[in-house]
Parts: sequence; structure tokens; C-alpha cells
Amino acid sequence: MINWKNVPATFSGWSWRPKKNRKNKSVVSTEYDDVAETRQTDDHHLAIARDSLSRLLQDEHIPQAVRDDLAAEYQNVQSLLDKIENNEIHIAALGRVSVGKSSLLNALLGSNVFTTSPLHGETRVVDRSTWQSYDSGGVLLIDTPGLDEADGEQREQLAIEAAAQADLILFVVDGDLTQSELNSLKTLQKQSSVVLLVLNKTDRYTRQEQNELLSSLARHTAGIVQQENILSASAAPPAQTLIEIDHSGHETETVREVEPDITKLVSRLWQIIEQDGRSLAALNASLFASHVTDKISTRILETRRDLAEKVIRYYCIAKGVSVAANPIPVADLVAAAALDSAMVYHLSRVYDLPMSRRESGKLVAAIFAQLAAMMGAVWTVHLASSLLKLGSAGLSTILTASSQGAIAYYSTYLVGQITERYLEQGKAWGEGGAKRVTEEILAGMDKDSIIESAREDILLRIKA
Repeated sequence: MINWKNVPATFSGWSWRPKKNRKNKSVVSTEYDDVAETRQTDDHHLAIARDSLSRLLQDEHIPQAVRDDLAAEYQNVQSLLDKIENNEIHIAALGRVSVGKSSLLNALLGSNVFTTSPLHGETRVVDRSTWQSYDSGGVLLIDTPGLDEADGEQREQLAIEAAAQADLILFVVDGDLTQSELNSLKTLQKQSSVVLLVLNKTDRYTRQEQNELLSSLARHTAGIVQQENILSASAAPPAQTLIEIDHSGHETETVREVEPDITKLVSRLWQIIEQDGRSLAALNASLFASHVTDKISTRILETRRDLAEKVIRYYCIAKGVSVAANPIPVADLVAAAALDSAMVYHLSRVYDLPMSRRESGKLVAAIFAQLAAMMGAVWTVHLASSLLKLGSAGLSTILTASSQGAIAYYSTYLVGQITERYLEQGKAWGEGGAKRVTEEILAGMDKDSIIESAREDILLRIKA
């Protein structure tokens, strides 16, 4: 149980107490105004974060398939929104198995709420409990599974997700840092998490050993964890056995419980909560919303790419067969251009950036101009094979037609890929313009394999 009498009064919950200054009352007034201004700013940031999360949940443009695929993320967004609505601050404990995360949180609570056990990896799910009141809400403590479970990838993911939604993180260790712990701290730093590094189980070390360990932790985490956020604690010190010997030599053994030593940790926690609690909540909510938005955008893009690939393949085959089967020279090229324009029209709708037929035609013309400048030989062969069709007969005609169709297939595939890049960038070519995009697409494509595959595909359909 914590002896709250040992905790400074200003750390006992949310409050603001102006300094006594009878000689200059304006000092008190100025300090009050500063706090009021800071609180107003924090409220504004929280309102922005709340609005961002709400819009994320209510966005009707997000496909249901994406929502279903990211159901866990959406549930976390709702939890985070509830957290803001309830004006809560969340503190999550992370660390390896058996470093004493649960015991540390129990010491803060003053009761054995979280499960502890000498068995390896007792904490299997994320658990939480209210610690103290804060402002109009409360501070919640969150226990997480160990980060180093040999068979616990899912548990580790739970821990990382809990940390992503926490405003403060207690990263608990029981000795010098391992490489995996250091890597975890670096990951948390990238997430802009506020971390307190807690050396637990200090009752196992002498004073000199404690100082050496704290110095080592500070050295290894320089630039990752602030010096003032590296603290020591003894969350569950072992009971002491006392043996009394009376005058007759009779021994009496008694066991005395030892109080946890977490005063420094409590003081630092409340100092951070009172100074930055609301701003941390706003920042964390905004970062999490941004993280989920990125995942949604990525998933939507993947879904659109899959659908676009099907659309492109459909038009490639249609164009290839159309060009190969059309006995009229040159006229098939006109029909092919119309198919390309139709493909661009449909791709624009896949990416929710609809174009008119006229816009689609202009985009195809612009792409053709770039391709013609870079691949004149391809279009020369295309035209020549069209003219050769009248002078061929039998199998020769089929082979010539299939070759021409394969080239037509390839040209449409190029147009489709270039159009995709254009649409993914919001109907813009980006730096370097259409030429650079075309060059990049051409450089990353295996022309020969695509043409050969297209030729075989077309032959099957012609012979059928």
C-alpha cells in the first residue's frame, strides 16, 4: 500500500495551487493566467483530436471490406475516442516477462488487482484498472503481456498496440538493458511515446550496484529516454524474516512485510500528468488517428490495385484479340485506341477520381505521345504487322495476327500501369512530369515476357 503522506501534495491529483506571494499579488495572477491559457490550448488540441477520430469512424467513403479487414483498428479508434470523451489518461507497463510489470502496477494501486505469479508469462492479455482521479476523469493503468514470449507473437502485438494508445509508458527492467529491450525502446521513440524507464527489483542490489545500473541505463538510452525519466523502484520486495532469541535461548521467528518503494516513480508520474497530461492525450490521439488513417489508405490502395489489375487485364485481352482478329489493316489500331480510352475511363472510377470520356481520350493521347517518343520501334512493328495481315494466309496469318495482338496487349498494359501511377498521385504526374513516370514504368517492366505470355493467351482465344 502506498503511503500517500510521503507523496508531495501537488502530486495527489489534478489541482493548481498558486504560490503564496503577499508582496506581489500580480505574480499569482500571472501564473493563473498562464495555466488557464495552457489548459485552453490543450482543450483545443483535444477537440481537434476528437474530431479527427470521429471523422475517421464516420467516413462513408471507406469500403466496408476495408472496415472489416481493419476491425481491430476501428475498435481501437472507438476506445481512444471514448478515452478522450471520459477525459482519461492511460499509463501502460511494458517489458520482458517477469520483470515485475504487474507487481509495479499493483504497488501503484495499493492492492493486488493485476495477476502476478512466479510462473513465466502469467499476463496473457491486456488488462487495465483505474488508479486515481484526475481532473474530471481518471488515470488508468494498463498491464501488458511480456515482450519476449517465445510463443507469444500475438501477445507482443497486444503489448505494442496498448502502448500505441497509451499516453505514458512505464518500460520496466530488472537489470541492465538487453539488446531486444533497447530495440523496443527505439521503436517506442519512433512512435513519439513518452517513456519512463523503471529499474525494478532494486531490493536485490546494493546501493552501489543500483547507482551503477542506473548510470548504465542512462548511458545506453542517451537520446532515447530523458535522464529525469530513468527511475528506480522496488515494487514487491520480499518479506523479512526476523528471529528473536529470549533470555533462555528460545528462538521466535516472525515475518515482516516490506512496503514497496515507488515514491520517486509516483512523484514523477504526477508531475508529468499535471504538466502535460491533457496535451499528451491530444498528441497521442492525433498520432494514433494518423497511424490508422495510413493503414486505411494503404489497404484501400491495395484493394484498388487488385481491382485495377483485373480491369487492365480485361482490356489487354480485349484489345489483343480485337487487333489480332480484325482483318482490316490499320483500322484495328483505331479500335485499339478506343479500348485504351475506355480502360482509362474505368480505372478513374476504380480510384474514385472519375474522368469524362473526353478527359480519358486526352490522357491516352498524352501517354501515347510519351511512349511513341521512347518506343518508336514498337509502334512501327505494330503498324507493319497490321499491314502484313492482308498478305498472309493460313497459319502465317494467325501467327502474324497473334504477334500484333501481343504487341497491342503490351501497349495497353503500359497505358494501364502509367494511368494507375497518375491516379495514385491524385491525377498528377508529380515531379518530372509524364516523361519520368513513363520512363520508370518502362524500366521496371519485362517487355519480352509480357509479350510472349500475351501471344500465347491470344492464340488460345483465336483458335477457340
